[in-house]
Amino acid sequence: MTELSRVGGRHRTLFIAINILGGIGVLGSYAYGFIAHPDNVGVLWGGVPDSMRGLYTVNMFAAAAGYFAFTSLFLFHADPDLTRIFGRFEFGLVNALYAMVLLPSALWMPLTFALVENPSVPLWILIRVVLATVGIGSVGLLVALFGLRPKPPTAWFALAALGLVAFCNQTAVLDALVWPAHFP
Repeated sequence: MTELSRVGGRHRTLFIAINILGGIGVLGSYAYGFIAHPDNVGVLWGGVPDSMRGLYTVNMFAAAAGYFAFTSLFLFHADPDLTRIFGRFEFGLVNALYAMVLLPSALWMPLTFALVENPSVPLWILIRVVLATVGIGSVGLLVALFGLRPKPPTAWFALAALGLVAFCNQTAVLDALVWPAHFP
């Protein structure tokens, strides 16, 4: 095994670990939030108008489907040994961006319930930082996708790009900008 293959193997293993552990963290935080606050989950909407909630709901499903599309591309069509982003950055950048998306995402719901129970400016700022971090990470993934070399198969690239646009709309626009503007 060459040094390059060992590096690629480590990057792929880390990618899988970030997705599994991060996914468990995100889904676990949601499950815990819904179980611990079954009569209070509506507070998570804050002041988001009813007229916008349908858009949110549709986009949440589109973003989730998009996540699987672009993650499949990075997992199956981007060889960590060969992948370069804009000819300069290695696959480790993809791992860092996924960590920026998943780790803070697991914090949003618990922090929001904590804010509802004990309002404070520092906690509100922390939630904004968490949401901004996720949004920046998702936009970073979109930029990285367009800088991916070698280029993945066209159909996978198009599917991943559409998925990342939906994901960025959810994380960088709806979650990081719209939701805080309507949250009390």
